[in-house]
Amino acid sequence: MTEADILVVLPTLGDRLDTLQETLEAIDLQRNDVELTLAVVAPTTAVDARMLAADHGAVLVDDPGRGISAATNLGLSARTSETYYAWIGDDDLFRPGGLLTLKTLIEERPGTVLAYGGCEYIDPSGKLLATSNAGALAKFLLPWGPDLIPHPGTMIRLDALEAIGGFDVTLKYAMDLDAFLTLRKHGSFAWTRKPVSAFRWHPDSLTVANRTKSSLESEFVKTRHLPRALRPLSPVWNYPIRWASSVAARRVSSRA
Repeated sequence: MTEADILVVLPTLGDRLDTLQETLEAIDLQRNDVELTLAVVAPTTAVDARMLAADHGAVLVDDPGRGISAATNLGLSARTSETYYAWIGDDDLFRPGGLLTLKTLIEERPGTVLAYGGCEYIDPSGKLLATSNAGALAKFLLPWGPDLIPHPGTMIRLDALEAIGGFDVTLKYAMDLDAFLTLRKHGSFAWTRKPVSAFRWHPDSLTVANRTKSSLESEFVKTRHLPRALRPLSPVWNYPIRWASSVAARRVSSRA
């Protein structure tokens, strides 16, 4: 049996069994192209979700309830032979061939630590609302603009992710942004505009339901990654970016 080279981490509270089923089926399709280990991090009380994940060949990791960043780090502890990390929410999807596309991007470009692709925004029924595929612009905007690199639809070298200590457990909304900014010192980024994932836009999604808190935490993260001399100037661009992001989110919400 071929060893897996991609570790997919899926944290869940176990309260979205219908979308979790879709997510697991989308992961199963990736197995046609790549060898992967699926680590599902769930509370021990989420019996039905854990049974469903086990039916799809997942490694089960107990979630003690210390937040999504801590849960994701626990998923990383399931690593054995894997070289790459990918993340997916329990209501998100990988598009067919998505993981292979990202893996190829990294392997074809020496020194690459992170690859990302386009991300489709879908409503609760799966209808396409919009597509984010900023390409190189997403990396350019990362330190000061909106974060256009989707966590579902990103692949990272596990050695690099472990070298930065995984995800900051004090963060609830912008832990991926913080990791992306830190990883810039460890290698280059590669991208494609091709959609490799889908983010389900619905009212109880963590980032959708908490737009203001998410924006404020993102601003905090971006500011602490700035050179110290520039930090006092960050409100000059943070406020306009917050407003623009809010307008864009309201437009997607209205479609959903």
